[in-house]
This record gives sequence, C-alpha cells and structure tokens, in this order.
Amino acid sequence: MNLIFLGPPGAGKGTMAVRLSNELNIPHISTGDIIRAAIRNETALGKQVEQIVEAGKLVSDDLTIALVKERLENDDTVNGFILDGFPRTLVQADALAKLCSIDCAVNFELKETEVVKRLSGRRVHKASGRTYHVLFSPPKAVDKDDLTGEELWQRPDDQEDSILTRLAVYHDQTAPLESYYRNLGLLVDLDSSPAPDQVYQDLKKSLSI
Repeated sequence: MNLIFLGPPGAGKGTMAVRLSNELNIPHISTGDIIRAAIRNETALGKQVEQIVEAGKLVSDDLTIALVKERLENDDTVNGFILDGFPRTLVQADALAKLCSIDCAVNFELKETEVVKRLSGRRVHKASGRTYHVLFSPPKAVDKDDLTGEELWQRPDDQEDSILTRLAVYHDQTAPLESYYRNLGLLVDLDSSPAPDQVYQDLKKSLSI
C-alpha cells in the first residue's frame, strides 16, 4: 500500500505514520529523514544537499524529487510506504505520479486554533530530547524535566508567531494538494482532533485495514 499523509503541522501525521508503519511493516518516509540519511550515507545527492543545508538555503523541488526517487528504490518499499512531508508542492506531486502509483492520500484535518494549542504547549529537555506538553503530558514540576530537574525549553518554531507563519506557508504551498488528490479520487479526509487511539482506529477504518 503506497500512502501519502497530508495535513498541517501538529496534526499528528508523524505519530500515526509510525504506528501504521509498524503494523503494516512498510517504511515511514519523511523528507527530513531522507535528507539526513542521504547526507549520512554520503551519496552523490547527499553531498549536494549537505552543501545547500549548511548554507541555510531551501532544497529545490528537483533535488527533493531526486532524493525521494533514490529512497523509493530501496528494497524495503517493495510492499509499500508512507510518505510524510512529500509531496509539498504540485510540481512534486506530478513528479511522484511518474515514479509510482499512489493508493491513498490521507488528509489529517485540524483547526488552526487546535494546531496552535498543540504546538505552542510543547516543551523539550535539550540534553535528552524528552518531550512534554503543558496540557496533554505535563512534567511533574512546571517547566522541569522529570528525570534531571533541568529547565525545559520551547523550540523557537513552537512559539505562536512562528506557528502561524508555518501554517501560512502550509496553506499557500501544500493545501492545493488536497484538491489535486481529491480530483484523482485518492483523498480521504480524517478528523485528527480526537485522542490518538481513536484517530488511529479511524485511520485504519478509512484504509480498510
């Protein structure tokens, strides 16, 4: 089963992708993971993208498409995959259509106010990467790591102004993909506001799993 997960930041795409990947034994492939793996493995494309990332520039559509194509050629995708964060543009969607067929594009829907609440409440322990949420999974002591007692940190991109900017970019660049896949009869809308276990059951039902 070849799947695409769409939706705004904070909608839970990554969380659901990991669970479904484990159940179906197909890889969860995110753009960030592809880029990091290519750089780590020192592939020809990885060396190109490393220079771009180090310069603080955005990776072009052409190079992103080439990286995804390289990743999809790996043996672990023979029974399917879950793409998370790709395609991000209509150019990338057209290119993907030439590489492989897609069985379903799942659109994780979440209101903007809920996105802000989810992301702005996230807190991180820098040294370990342990993550908390002030509402949903708070630390035992306010803004303190449970194990070390050290101060927790809010990532700059989890601050409200940054979140609203990310949402604007999403709506400008990625939301048109909803129409693209809906017109192809491949889009399934999924309410991602309930508890994670409920969202996962709804996801499996929508995919007839």
